[in-house]
Amino acid sequence: MERRFLSPSGDVALPQQKHCGFSLIEAMITVVIVAILASIALPSYHAQIQSSRRGVAKTKLLQMHLWQEAYRFDHQQYATTNELALHHSEFYTFSVTNVSSTTYTVVAKAAGAQKNDSNCTVMSIDQSFKRSPAKCW
Repeated sequence: MERRFLSPSGDVALPQQKHCGFSLIEAMITVVIVAILASIALPSYHAQIQSSRRGVAKTKLLQMHLWQEAYRFDHQQYATTNELALHHSEFYTFSVTNVSSTTYTVVAKAAGAQKNDSNCTVMSIDQSFKRSPAKCW
């Protein structure tokens, strides 16, 4: 049996309908939770991106180390910056320093967004496979 209510004017009023949807408070709580999760996850994400870019730079430094040894095998000296095909990167600038017939150092300097990687803005490897800074390798 359906209940009907009379309004003060004597008309038949239907029972009140339940409201569907979210209240403003529920929506604001959801926004706050998402913001908290984002504030925790975003710094971790950026650190992982920097670490990944650093890994690419280390791989390129090791590759240039091999190129230097191959160049020395053919020319009896190590290649200069102009003689060695250096990698181009948006996040690192590569160069060769301290070049002689027995020594060289291949250097990667952070550029662009990678400059925020304060621990490893400059990485290098030399002819004796000495890598610096050690914490970046």
